[in-house]
Amino acid sequence: MRTHRLRTTALATATAGLALALTACGGSDTAGGPTGNPAATKSADKPVPTGTVTPSGEGASTAGSAGKGTGTGTANATPAKAGSGGKNTGGTTGDSYAYTHPCSARDLTVKVTSPTGTPATVRVITVTNNGATSCGLDYFPTVGFSAKGGALGLQATAPGGLGGAPAYPVHPGATAYAAVDLNPSGGTGPVADEINVLADKEHMPNADGVSLRLTKPGSVANPKVGLYRTTTHDAMNAF
Repeated sequence: MRTHRLRTTALATATAGLALALTACGGSDTAGGPTGNPAATKSADKPVPTGTVTPSGEGASTAGSAGKGTGTGTANATPAKAGSGGKNTGGTTGDSYAYTHPCSARDLTVKVTSPTGTPATVRVITVTNNGATSCGLDYFPTVGFSAKGGALGLQATAPGGLGGAPAYPVHPGATAYAAVDLNPSGGTGPVADEINVLADKEHMPNADGVSLRLTKPGSVANPKVGLYRTTTHDAMNAF
């Protein structure tokens, strides 16, 4: 059974400089990537049916040579099986292994999508494990925003009091989903054309962040990001 770990310090102390660091990943949606991860690629978010990921090569940012797959989520919101595609086996593919082995950016494919049937301000980040073993992520990704290649200095607020050791297990081929609301209150803010994602701030350097172009730029005001979940539907309820 999966257990949640509580961090001893609040996540509200996340550094404002992270958005700047992630912006250094690049401003184009066709090539490049973070300085420490030259094999990363970037592309735009695409409308997709709720609960699915975009086709291979669309809306993806593959970090590292191993990040080639796309993967799909599964309709299983049971906490003990979150991120596992309904599997909870032992060895190197089970949850217990994931809790002690943080994910490596080189084994992940990161995408940003615009699911159909969701508010216009919402995007969904998907993180797929292309490795041969299970790995663990923090409870949520770290998300910043850019416009015309420059950081907006805004970072999405995440649920507080969570973090520490890898807490969200992702089995080989499985996908984790996290929803991002750019403007939950409908306020006035700068327009972002890129979203900057670090899949796991607790265990990855800022250089592993990726910048993904937004096909539909959106106004950003008091943005928030939710917890990783096994489906888009569940992610929408995990802010």
